[in-house]
Amino acid sequence: MIGRREFITLLGGAAAWPLAARAQQPERMRRIGMINPLATDDPQVPVRVAAFAQGLQQLGWTVGRNVQIEYRWTRGNSDNARKYAVELVALAPDVILAVGSSTVAPLLQATHTVPIVFADVPDPVGAGFVEGLARPGGNATGFINFEFGIGAKWLELLKEVAPGLTRAAVLRDSTIPSGLGQFGAIQSAAPLAGMEVSPIGLRSAGEIERAVASFARSAKGGLIVASGGTARHRDLIVTLAARHKLPAVYWERFFVTAGGLISYGPEFLDQFRRAAGYVDRILKGEKPADLPVQAPTKYELVINLKTAKALGLEIPSSVLARADEVIE
Repeated sequence: MIGRREFITLLGGAAAWPLAARAQQPERMRRIGMINPLATDDPQVPVRVAAFAQGLQQLGWTVGRNVQIEYRWTRGNSDNARKYAVELVALAPDVILAVGSSTVAPLLQATHTVPIVFADVPDPVGAGFVEGLARPGGNATGFINFEFGIGAKWLELLKEVAPGLTRAAVLRDSTIPSGLGQFGAIQSAAPLAGMEVSPIGLRSAGEIERAVASFARSAKGGLIVASGGTARHRDLIVTLAARHKLPAVYWERFFVTAGGLISYGPEFLDQFRRAAGYVDRILKGEKPADLPVQAPTKYELVINLKTAKALGLEIPSSVLARADEVIE
């Protein structure tokens, strides 16, 4: 027989078993989808993924412990974007991080319920991704990369570093609202800067090469490389600018690290860290419809002095003083 004292001890131990079992259970694994327009071997991929993962970790989410990330890379291909959007939605993730307008559109066609946080999107209202910046209203919210007015800044910078220019070719994607908006802002600022501007499309590498070569036949010309579709042609565009001795202003620093002359735009890694904050809030129960779309908080000016020298340009001290990074 079991004595009274032994029974009480046994009962107390049994009562503790569920508590001990609960304490030993692993945390619930949450699933995040991430779709990116770059290729897996693009040098920007590891730094962007790391910035997002670091942002999550600072908020208590560790990959492999309580969160799993499913990655898809479209290589700038619209068919891939549609295919991978459907794939990610079918996995029923808790939230999807979408990079660039080309990935957000097919996601919103694939789902109206899975929460989406976007980054690097220039005009989410014009594109129909959200109802408004303050109140997105649907299942998507996130971070814009800049307002269209930045186009005037690109033109101003081009004129500052190469005062003798009178013409600029603008590389942009005319099939998306942001491409039209950016070109419109540049076109509006052109008369005041004493510049004539003309657009170059991005339908194929061959089209870009022929159009830039044709533009370069006349003197006093430079390039403005806007966002939206230009990233996948980064190496080609930088090579063409060097081949035809065309001063060029770009929207992102990775063009300059690849040999471009100068860039001005948001600090994109900061967008990935901030996107982690929205993902955290959604995982904790908030809805995209209630999270306002946010503008960039950090911009950076990057200059490649080696490229300037090859073009025979001397960067003004006033521009160098404003630079966040100078590559020599």
